[in-house]
Amino acid sequence: MNDLSAGFMEAVQLLIGGNAEVWEIVFLSLRVSLFATAVALLLGIPVGAGLALARFPGRSFAVGALYAGMGLPPIVAGLLVSVLLWRNGPFGAAGLLYTPAAMAIAQALIATPIVAGLTLASVSALDPRYRMQLLALGAGRAQTVWWLLREARFPLIAAVVAGFGAVISEVGAAMMVGGNIKGETRVLTTATVLEVSRGHFDTAFALSFVLLGLTYLVTMSLALLQRQPRPHLASR
Repeated sequence: MNDLSAGFMEAVQLLIGGNAEVWEIVFLSLRVSLFATAVALLLGIPVGAGLALARFPGRSFAVGALYAGMGLPPIVAGLLVSVLLWRNGPFGAAGLLYTPAAMAIAQALIATPIVAGLTLASVSALDPRYRMQLLALGAGRAQTVWWLLREARFPLIAAVVAGFGAVISEVGAAMMVGGNIKGETRVLTTATVLEVSRGHFDTAFALSFVLLGLTYLVTMSLALLQRQPRPHLASR
């Protein structure tokens, strides 16, 4: 309990006192995780919507693979990215290993199946008559998908929250592809692990409180979007 209370007080002091190293870690954590979440949205939403609306041979296998990917262990994602970016790997010449870019790639690999799977579930749960109504009104394929995604936007916000929560709290892949280099690839989770290994539990608690507060602020901002009125087809 002493470490817990000391950690809370230290977290307040680190933030209010303007500790440059802590703020650098916070901004890097946000930058990497938000970028990875954005990539996951750009890839995951089309994949999830496509699987929900399309019918093709092998669809059941693709859906099963997607749901399996939602449980992809972060350490496996880190291993895959490390092999690809290793200096002797297919993309080793890019020199991305042990950089924030490598961390973002690994986190996007973790978050994309989550976003895609939740998008698939959200679009599949819509009333089929809604799609039929859109087609009857002369909507094209792109317009139909757009309106279906708008109708399912509240569950999709939950997908964004889930994707962001998965990557901001991830540590295994970040350590593997980032290396936890001070001033370059050290984020809140890897910094916390480092402080625990040093026996500095008060500092580890302080960083954990900062991480929890950061996650809360981002997820609450997204949750506020769910309070907006739902769009209706009749309002077109």
